[in-house]
Amino acid sequence: MTIDNIFINTVNQNSFSVYPCINGLLDHDAQIIVLHDIAIMTYEKQLFFCRRFNEAAITDLTIKLSYELWEDVLSYNDVNMSFNKFLNIYLTIFYFSFPTKTIYNSSPSKAWLTQGIRISCRNKRQLYLISRHSLHQNKKIYYRRYCKVLAEVIKLAKLKYYNNLLINSVNP
Repeated sequence: MTIDNIFINTVNQNSFSVYPCINGLLDHDAQIIVLHDIAIMTYEKQLFFCRRFNEAAITDLTIKLSYELWEDVLSYNDVNMSFNKFLNIYLTIFYFSFPTKTIYNSSPSKAWLTQGIRISCRNKRQLYLISRHSLHQNKKIYYRRYCKVLAEVIKLAKLKYYNNLLINSVNP
């Protein structure tokens, strides 16, 4: 025998409906609760577009520009037509050499997550992969110790960050 209870704070949530649902299991019918006007916190996905400028891409751009025939640009008598043709050619090559990369940021920001902690998390992952397939107990012990130290560092970083927020907050 199981008893399930659902408590609703009717002070904050006063718009709800309860309906019976006959499920055919013994003599217990389910109850369906419908919450109206419920506010759920959602994090919007933020899109960022960026281009990577590195030596290889710059070299690629200069090579492609050097192979381009510019007679079409110079063949127009109208300056605007020449410029539009030049810009069209240049931007086509530029966009090909430096493609955009879309970055999705759907998680809330973790301002306490420093670059050092990120590197340590990557190292932890590598240590896990090594210790998982290793027969040496020393590597597994080292991995566990690394995890404990990293967990403590993360805990202290969060504590420091949120304490600074509280100390620097201004309450009216």
